[in-house]
Amino acid sequence: MEEPIKILLDEIDRLPEVRLYGRVASVLGMMIEVAGLERELSVGDRCVVRARGDHSVMCEVVGFRQGRTLLLPFGAVEGIGLGCRAEMMRAEAAIWPSEAWLGRVVNALGEPIDGKGPLPSGTVPCPLRRPPPPAHRRNRVGPKIDLGVRALNTFLTCCRGQRMGIFAGSGVGKSVLLSMLARYTASDVNVIGLIGERGREVQEWLEDDLGPEGLARSVVVVATSDEPPLMRRQAAYMTLAIAEYFRDQSRDVLCLVDSVTRFAMAQREIGLSAGEPPASKGYTPSVFAQLPQLLERAGPGINGGSITGLFTVLVEGDDHNEPIADAVRGILDGQVVLDRAIAERNRYPAINILRSVSRTMPGCNSEAENELVGRARTLLATYENMAELIRIGAYKRGSDPAIDEAILYQPQLEAFLAQAKGERSDLATGYAELARILNMPWPPQGAGAQTVTNGSDRS
Repeated sequence: MEEPIKILLDEIDRLPEVRLYGRVASVLGMMIEVAGLERELSVGDRCVVRARGDHSVMCEVVGFRQGRTLLLPFGAVEGIGLGCRAEMMRAEAAIWPSEAWLGRVVNALGEPIDGKGPLPSGTVPCPLRRPPPPAHRRNRVGPKIDLGVRALNTFLTCCRGQRMGIFAGSGVGKSVLLSMLARYTASDVNVIGLIGERGREVQEWLEDDLGPEGLARSVVVVATSDEPPLMRRQAAYMTLAIAEYFRDQSRDVLCLVDSVTRFAMAQREIGLSAGEPPASKGYTPSVFAQLPQLLERAGPGINGGSITGLFTVLVEGDDHNEPIADAVRGILDGQVVLDRAIAERNRYPAINILRSVSRTMPGCNSEAENELVGRARTLLATYENMAELIRIGAYKRGSDPAIDEAILYQPQLEAFLAQAKGERSDLATGYAELARILNMPWPPQGAGAQTVTNGSDRS
């Protein structure tokens, strides 16, 4: 009995002390104004508003206006009226993850929502808004990581600790690609954040796409589209905080966030409610300040361990130059572009190789691997440049040997890039198969495919 009592006492010690309180002075939409606490609170602090009917709502301070504190709720504002008591919470926003969180699904507050009972707490607190590791103390990216997807392993090689964006419109196979990465990537732990997803699709994705095998080594954070913007934003912070916990234990973590765009939209709602001026496409300045603070938290650690981050960006109207896509592309170490035209011809994953790039290539590859991938890219680019003329029959075979060669290899390269949801392809097999298609010797004489331990970036 001593151990349960000790655990209970530890939980009691962690309970925040509520010492000061104010009163609700105004409620407009989702914004709550509180009087009496403005000299005690700062942006990011937490309060609990005691609503009518014995109902409590946790809120976060998002700003100040005319001597009053501006709060946004983590839940519904129903029941909150003038004069309701707002109590100040002293505790820092933090979570207490543990190994027992693997295989569980939690919400943005770290509460279990999978019906599997209480979530055991760990012994080390992890702040939700932790700053990224200092640049001069960070390790470099590690060796190549096997993502289990043939097109990514060969043409867009990723290293441990690298951060990649997956840019896609709606309905081009983004969710299926994420499920393949979660199941097949050679990582110790997966931490998956589903931000602003449709509620109907969450359970389907967990059961059908991720499956029991993928869930067993994953922690999934869910904030659906109907939840308040504060919950959607915090779900992204929660995802990175859990990933940092496992990285600090010298684990190699795969962090999947779907999607950064919904995180940005949530921050836009918060900023506009707090009185920020709208900028590009209505996004407030705080959105573009928060993006690097979130994305830079992924990457190599200081004392071992890494977070390999794959962040999806939902491009509006397939416009890959819209503000969020443009900002994220400049922060990350590469991008994977999913093309609607490729999806329409039923080739999945619908990765446009020519528009995608990994910035750790070519430094992470051997000379032979770069030569192999370079030749395949050249063939794809040559065919793409002449695709319209070829389709309408305007190109006459024999006019250009390079184009003739591209036409010859195009069906085989298309088949190579296609991969079924239930199929896994490892790094070595991918290179060998590509070499077989292009009639190149593999492994090369006297060399072999080498994997360097530190990929070097290229701008």
